[in-house]
Amino acid sequence: MKRIPLLAVLAGLTFGAGNVMAAADGAKLYQEKTCVACHGKDAKKPLTPEYPKLAGQNAKYAEKQMLDIKSGARANGQSAAMKGVMHLVSDEEIKALADYLSKLK
Repeated sequence: MKRIPLLAVLAGLTFGAGNVMAAADGAKLYQEKTCVACHGKDAKKPLTPEYPKLAGQNAKYAEKQMLDIKSGARANGQSAAMKGVMHLVSDEEIKALADYLSKLK
């Protein structure tokens, strides 16, 4: 029987827990990063018709849009309103938010 070093097992458990934690934090981040103020508490009823509904959005697409707004690569439409907030959101938090939003129905 092959023996696996304890450090490798612990590293695997930590990595796995981190993925679960990131997904779980999306809901909390949605509130904390003030997404709720413009996109609505359920991500389905934005403040104005010009703001997008985010619930059920494709995770990769949402992540790309947030990263592009943060970097300045996207500067069209309503992205100016987001630019003032996105510098406060880390890339890891963006990934967690995108994952959370993709699971909303």
